[in-house]
Order: sequence, then C-alpha cells, then structure tokens
Amino acid sequence: MASRSEANPARPPPGTRLCTLDEIADPGGKGFRFRADTRLFAGFVVRSGETVAGYVDSCPHAGWPLAALDDRYLTKSGEHILCSGHGALFALDGRCVAGPCVGDRLTPWAVTVRDGEVFTA
Repeated sequence: MASRSEANPARPPPGTRLCTLDEIADPGGKGFRFRADTRLFAGFVVRSGETVAGYVDSCPHAGWPLAALDDRYLTKSGEHILCSGHGALFALDGRCVAGPCVGDRLTPWAVTVRDGEVFTA
C-alpha cells in the first residue's frame, strides 16, 4: 500500500528536475511545492557538501510544514533540521533527536544528484 504522500497526485514523478546543486546553500535547504488540481505536495531537500537528502515537508508530530520562512530548514549551525512550530530537531538523516517526536522520522522523498542537478528519484 502506498503512503499518503506517495499516493498524492501532486507528487512529482521520478526524473523531475528540482534545481541545480549550487542553488542549495552548503549546508542548507530548499523547499518545493507542486500542485495538481486541489492537491498540494510539499517537499524539501537538505544539503551537506555533496550529499543531498529529500523529505516530505510535514512534521511527524503535528503534520504542519517545518520551515516558517522559505528554505529555512536547518538550524544556524547547519547540523539539524528544525521544526519551527515547536522546535523539534532532526538529524540530517531525518531522525528526530530532540522535541516531542524523538524517535520518529521525517518521511523520505527520494532525490538524486546528476551532473550538478537535483532530480526526484
């Protein structure tokens, strides 16, 4: 059975170009929104060096988007993903390490880097 985010018709198909790697701060994050009729898919990517990971932009504790401001997904140090709603901290691998959802994980969104560009996988 597909997860809710995978079944979302607004979720971009594999191979969709998102951006260039240079468009993401290092370390940093970048959010993406896709719409299909009345449905919305919200995802984001985080970068640390040449490593990029993607996640569905939804807090596992409350279900709201993580960033209050565009592309502000990481703490100032760049070490953690921050839920701006209640301050939960996630390791860059998506695991919650502090806050009300410790032990939970962000929902992965498969992405890949090819020739300096980020695509859905």
